Amino acid sequence: MTSSAARKASGKPRRKPAAGAFFSVRDSVKVVQGRSGPKAGKRAKFLADTLVKHLHAFIKEARPSMDEWMQGIHFLTRTGQLSNDWRQEFILLSDVLGVSMLVESLNHEKLSGETESTVLGPFYIPDAPRYPNGANICLDGKGEPVLVRGRVVTAKGKPIPGALIEVWQANEDGFYDVQQKGIQPDMNLRGIFTADAQGRYAFRSAYPRHYPIPYDGSVGDVLKALDRNPNRPAHLHFKVTAPGYETLVTHIFTPDCPWLEDDAVFGVKQSLIADFTIVNDPARAAELDLPSPFREAVWDVVMTKSSRRQR
Repeated sequence: MTSSAARKASGKPRRKPAAGAFFSVRDSVKVVQGRSGPKAGKRAKFLADTLVKHLHAFIKEARPSMDEWMQGIHFLTRTGQLSNDWRQEFILLSDVLGVSMLVESLNHEKLSGETESTVLGPFYIPDAPRYPNGANICLDGKGEPVLVRGRVVTAKGKPIPGALIEVWQANEDGFYDVQQKGIQPDMNLRGIFTADAQGRYAFRSAYPRHYPIPYDGSVGDVLKALDRNPNRPAHLHFKVTAPGYETLVTHIFTPDCPWLEDDAVFGVKQSLIADFTIVNDPARAAELDLPSPFREAVWDVVMTKSSRRQR
């Protein structure tokens, strides 16, 4: 007996499907969004619904072929396979698409002159060595010597004693220590400093140079396909923490770098370009245990109170 005959025999009328119950190009968003159950979390559903809306809009506008779609699947697969403990290819992908900076900027809008934030980058390592103020973090001796000093203060200029200032950077050859195990000294160009009672900090290092982000993987293929520059402008990373204040992740950039307006990860903000003056003073250089001349940057960090509501 066919199913139609069975229904007639049972006397039960055939249920008419609800409008929009089945997938179609026209109703794709509504159908997928409608599959969430009553126990779905409010925020989870909002995020999923928004993603579906924009992802389906992209597909409908771009109309990829099945071959192109599978290329995209293979690209994401390779991106995951390239990620490990020290290389995060998905973060790199987020960076070069400008997503990391957009999320960072939306969550850390500065309203009262506080230091602006930027991307963390893939080469941050917790538990770097702790140094006294003025110590030299350049362990390989490469590069032009530089002194970086300043204060950690509130938006009203009051010092924040005890603030921790974590710094890290690439070496003269454009590599971080984790990229050159056995070549650079471990923890080269990394350190943690503590602001004194007046909020002051200082460290010696090497004048930063620009470098390319890793482009031997899936993200590099994207840059090459789009004829994009892989370079990051010369910078030093800062991560500053203090009780009662929002953690600040930021950079300072050198003013003479040719890649300031073409950062591969869109991390440059005008307010983060520092002055690095050339100091030609043998007596002061000797006092600081630096050759003369050397470069100096005075950089004050202005923190945001953690009680401020983020947008």
